[in-house]
Amino acid sequence: MTLEFPLPDYSLRRGSILDKALLVKFIQRTYQEIFPYQDFSHLSRTVENYLSNDTPLWWVYKNQQPSPIACLWAGNAIDQVTGSRHTHIFLLYVEPTHRRQGIAKTLMQHVENWAKQKGDPQIGLQVFTTNTPALELYKQLGYQTQSLWMIKSLEG
Repeated sequence: MTLEFPLPDYSLRRGSILDKALLVKFIQRTYQEIFPYQDFSHLSRTVENYLSNDTPLWWVYKNQQPSPIACLWAGNAIDQVTGSRHTHIFLLYVEPTHRRQGIAKTLMQHVENWAKQKGDPQIGLQVFTTNTPALELYKQLGYQTQSLWMIKSLEG
C-alpha cells in the first residue's frame, strides 16, 4: 500500500510482519555503521519479539526501484516517570547515498502524525551519543534528552 510522501521521486509504503528479514538487514546496517566490527546477528531476535501489527513499519522507495532506501519502525513504550503509553521509535534508517535530502525528517513527521492520531502524548527514541547527525536532526525537530543510558564494561 503506497502512502502520500511529500518528497518528489520517493514513495512511502506500509510494511508488514512479512518484512522481518528485510527489517533485520536494515537494523544491522544501522548498527554496523557505528560498530563496524561487531556481529549483529542477534538482532533478528529483536525483530522476532517486537515486530507485529501493533508496531508499524514504513519503507521509502526511490522512484520505482524494487528495494527500499529507508525505513522507520515504531511501537509503544511506557514512560517510566508518568506511566503513560507513548510511541517509541525502534529504528530510523536512511541509506547513506540518500541522506541529507529530507527523508528522515519527513519520516519523523509521518510518525508524529501517526502518534497524534493514536492520542499519544509523546514520542521516545534511543540514539547513540556518537551518532552526531541523528542527534542534530532530533534536536532540530524538538527532541530533548530526558535520561542517559549508562553502561560499564565488566570485561577485560
